[in-house]
Amino acid sequence: MTDRKLALETWESLFRAQHELFAAMAADFDGTAITQAEYDVLLTVVRSPEMTARLRDVTTNMLISQPSVSRLVDRMVARGLIQKCPDPDDGRGALIRATEEGARAFRAVATVHGRSIAQRMSKLDDDELRTLHELTQKLRGA
Repeated sequence: MTDRKLALETWESLFRAQHELFAAMAADFDGTAITQAEYDVLLTVVRSPEMTARLRDVTTNMLISQPSVSRLVDRMVARGLIQKCPDPDDGRGALIRATEEGARAFRAVATVHGRSIAQRMSKLDDDELRTLHELTQKLRGA
């Protein structure tokens, strides 16, 4: 049986580490063409075939509520970062496609953000990174 005190201490440590890293990496988006939330949307869309993803897939990958994602997507459409169109396979769904401008903005930030992530995660060696990845996947039920 899992030690309850150890489980709570470990959860708190994991939560605080994630929060501190996330807050520190927010600086990666200072002065960029897109916000961190917009980057998160574009991460799913740009990596999808033909830079097109279902809105429900974008929503699933986000850490904010579905109504918040819908409002964010509408703002991104208005800014010309993405296009939204009906999903031909799901009459109630929508497809999100990155525009060239959106893909360009994403790639510009992704380069800086990727270096930032690698630098912060370099406190762990490759074996520790693999172990952490396996453990977080296990916690997520993957």
